[in-house]
Amino acid sequence: RLADQMRMMNFPQWFDLLKNIFSKFTIFLKRIKATLNTIRSVVFLVLDKNQKNRDLEETLQKNSAKESTVDTEVAYLTHEGMFISDAFGEGELPPAAADTTSQRNTSPNSEPCSSDSVSEPECTTDSSSSKEQTSFSVTPGGVEMMISDDMKLTDLELVRLANNIQELLYNASDICHDRSVKFLMARAKDGFLEKLNSNEFVTLSRLMEGFILDTEQICGRKSMSLRGALQSQANRFVNRFHEEKKTKLSLLLDNERWKQAEVPAEFQDLVDSVSDGRISLPEKKTAATEERKPAEFLIVEGQKYATVGTVLLLIRIILEYCQCVDNIPSITTDMLTRLSDLLKYFNSRSCQLVLGAGALQVVGLKTITTKNLALSSRCLQLIVHYIPIIRAHFEARLQPKQFSMLRHFDHITKDYHDHIAEISAKLVAIMDSLFDKLLSKYEVKAPVPSACFRNICKQMAKMHEAIYDLLPEEQTQMLFLRINASYKLHLKRQLAHLNVVNDGGPLNGLVTSDVAFYTGNLQALKGLNNLDLNMAEIWEQKR
Repeated sequence: RLADQMRMMNFPQWFDLLKNIFSKFTIFLKRIKATLNTIRSVVFLVLDKNQKNRDLEETLQKNSAKESTVDTEVAYLTHEGMFISDAFGEGELPPAAADTTSQRNTSPNSEPCSSDSVSEPECTTDSSSSKEQTSFSVTPGGVEMMISDDMKLTDLELVRLANNIQELLYNASDICHDRSVKFLMARAKDGFLEKLNSNEFVTLSRLMEGFILDTEQICGRKSMSLRGALQSQANRFVNRFHEEKKTKLSLLLDNERWKQAEVPAEFQDLVDSVSDGRISLPEKKTAATEERKPAEFLIVEGQKYATVGTVLLLIRIILEYCQCVDNIPSITTDMLTRLSDLLKYFNSRSCQLVLGAGALQVVGLKTITTKNLALSSRCLQLIVHYIPIIRAHFEARLQPKQFSMLRHFDHITKDYHDHIAEISAKLVAIMDSLFDKLLSKYEVKAPVPSACFRNICKQMAKMHEAIYDLLPEEQTQMLFLRINASYKLHLKRQLAHLNVVNDGGPLNGLVTSDVAFYTGNLQALKGLNNLDLNMAEIWEQKR
């Protein structure tokens, strides 16, 4: 069968066939429109001619009334014994009267219509009063046609015909669209259209949108069947597209070891293409791009972001969602919902793997380190940076009544910020646990600095080394202020337990030396030299 033969075509072959069909349908509709316009023109010519005939009849009736008035005046003057020439001076006689007088002078006893004057318009014969009168009509081409009275259309029928002609064009357009839908559904029967990649479906969608717009322009009305079929296929495409991307993200996360990845030049170009809130995917990488060496960090609007390979690919995926909305506007709301789902999935899954230590089982990490935590936090911050840009992209393509859907991005932003805050709290909790373990055994005795404080300073330096290159300096400072607050709390508790007070005595001196060692080491760390540690808080205030 023809449908079976069509299903054997690959996409380029089938696409060319569809393009050819649309082209033929467009020509078909244009020809129908031209034909109907000709019919409409003839109808309007007939209506115009009928109107002119009515106007002519009215003019003749008025002239006949004037002629009757003059005849009455002439009769009166004759009755009074006056000649017409006495009543009217030469040249003053009305035209109608002059004609009447001329006719009477010429043949005073003649009949109104002689047998030789049948062809004159004024003359009528017995045949003209018959039920089936025959008249001549001249077409725009100059061809005379004999039309009997019972075949003539009234003006009302002619107006109705002129109006209903447009319906014929609408019906022709609907038939073209219905045939196109059958052609489309026949090919979609084996899931062929759902298996198209993004570029192929966008090409198909644009071809169909172009044909729909062409027919709307020709007919002046929307035909919904093909548009509905396109929307149905678009919805299936969105579902498949989303499932593919989500599956890809899931596999990436399940294999992510949460180590800092190098940034290939193509990904730097990718984020550079998102400027002024406009999202546009760059062209495929060139030879020059391939020659550029990968960078250690991703630079976004002047800020350095340490990231993992999964997040680099996630950014590309996010931009592909945005690009699809540009290419197929009818799927904007569906894509917004799906992209929201993808962002939520990344947030929850990364939380399970890092904060929830799921990566220990999934990829076999020995432990979740502070470096893993800090890197995860920075990755989340990178996604948060793009959420307002993504929101603006969708907002510009939504109808005002659909703006309520944008609240998804507000909820996602809050969830990401909460996740980042949990990671920061976890980093503080790691050091808090360390302080509790070390300072609970702290004894105030020589030599100073004590082994306890040496160990604390060593762990603080490790923490700083792990996160400093991953987090911005201001975040590092805020984190260490929180860690320092935890340290002071545990030290204060231990000093109270040991009954060491700020009295200037020997024990107080030893503690002061240990604290000075701690303060000096902490402020010597990069970026923390101006940190206000406020160590006076370790002492109980005198009441």
